[in-house]
Amino acid sequence: MTENGTRASFLRTFWTNAVFAPRTSLGFMRIDFVLGTVFVVPLTQMAFFALVDQLGGMTNQIAFTAIGNAVATVTYSSVFSVCQTTDHEKEYGTMEHLLVSPANRAALYVGRGLIPILISLATVTVGLVYAALFFGAVIPPAHLLAVAASVTLTAFAMVGFGLLLGGVALYLRTSIILGNIFLFVGLLLSGVNFPVSALPVPLQVLGEAIPLTWGLAAIRSAITGGVTPALWWLWAAVAVAAAISFAAALGLWKVFERRALATGSIARF
Repeated sequence: MTENGTRASFLRTFWTNAVFAPRTSLGFMRIDFVLGTVFVVPLTQMAFFALVDQLGGMTNQIAFTAIGNAVATVTYSSVFSVCQTTDHEKEYGTMEHLLVSPANRAALYVGRGLIPILISLATVTVGLVYAALFFGAVIPPAHLLAVAASVTLTAFAMVGFGLLLGGVALYLRTSIILGNIFLFVGLLLSGVNFPVSALPVPLQVLGEAIPLTWGLAAIRSAITGGVTPALWWLWAAVAVAAAISFAAALGLWKVFERRALATGSIARF
């Protein structure tokens, strides 16, 4: 095949998988799913933790908590949804056909992250609007561009992390357990409801291995200071986390693909 033909095949696989995998497996195209994820989930999660702060007498913490949970809602579309694509393909019997196809694996797996990235961007954006309107967070207009760049990098990094967990889920019975674990681990270790520095040092180290930690730090830095040298370093950290996540995801998909085919674990579950 020529170079142009290879490129066309890659793009065709990427766009086809980006559109049809979410539609058939997760119902991303359903308006109730999209509206619920983007507009309802951020508000309910933020309101819950803001109420906890208020009842605990930490009213000065509400804006901090609201921003943290606005960003943490990225997990639902970037980790849960991407992971569950693997589960649904097993359930519907399409995984076997997918693994024996000659389609480019990078286009196949990375393509399924496109719509989750877009939904993640919308969810975090709406969450930050809620934080400013209802929870006292101050986001200076002059810093919006820096905030937008931070949110975009975070969405890419978290979808890469979701693809990484989805590769592990290829060999496991279900990805729901993984999704739930990392949802709550993120809330605990990533500085969502309190600074990471408040954690014991071993937990701080664990938190630094999660892209959400760096993404949230970048967004907080962008809100308070705009584009600063410190923010550039945080952007670099988020970009590195995204690159590592996507590369590790592709590597793990290959490893667990071979393992799943060898053991028959795909058909077993």
